[in-house]
Amino acid sequence: MFDSFARTELLIGPEGMAFLAAAKVAVIGIGGVGSYAAEALARVGIGRLLLVDDDEICLTNVNRQIIALRSTVGRPKVEVMAERIRDINPDAEVEAVQEYFGPDSAERIVGPGLSYVVDAIDTVSAKLELIMRCKALGIPIVSAMGTGNKFDPTRLELADISETSVCPLARVMRKELRKRGVDSLKVIYSREEPIKIDESANPCRQHCICPKKDCTCVGRRSVPGSTSFVPPAAGLIAASVVVRGLLGKD
Repeated sequence: MFDSFARTELLIGPEGMAFLAAAKVAVIGIGGVGSYAAEALARVGIGRLLLVDDDEICLTNVNRQIIALRSTVGRPKVEVMAERIRDINPDAEVEAVQEYFGPDSAERIVGPGLSYVVDAIDTVSAKLELIMRCKALGIPIVSAMGTGNKFDPTRLELADISETSVCPLARVMRKELRKRGVDSLKVIYSREEPIKIDESANPCRQHCICPKKDCTCVGRRSVPGSTSFVPPAAGLIAASVVVRGLLGKD
């Protein structure tokens, strides 16, 4: 009988589908990368998903996040993502945690029982905390490096962090992980040189419809440029890494 995952079952068989249905995958960071990773994981039949992000959807997210629509601006990212996943697969178990991932929450959020983790966090300190937590627990993890200020999704590649170059975030992560005794990490990164952004452009000063007027995206020191195709492409690659890893096909 055909069902929502019939086309996937043609590739991996009923045993593979059953294995994915029993897996539990965490996506930490539900932004341009993480929202597409979570969507793809739901559409391939992952049965249990943990979504973690403390942020609400902003109008400037519409250009790259699958959960970002004018109708969802101001709502928690994890809440909207969880609704989409349940609409895709009503049998999926979805845990939505609207909380910042860091030293104070790491032990509570990431624990034994996870089959795989997608690191779609955009801050170095939180990425390091997540990676070290997964390493300590023996949980497989794939980590997305910088996708901001990039324009060519075909330059994205999967590599060990020791093999990366050009990407500024990967350079910092290599250095910090070596300090912590970690020499190997599966990452998605791009060797495309970051594009110099137009500092005069202000994406959130006019026509903002975000309900939190006192919390704008221009408050950060540097807002990276982004597109509708580079971060999502990285998220889709991350989902494929997880599924292929779970099925022993990587």
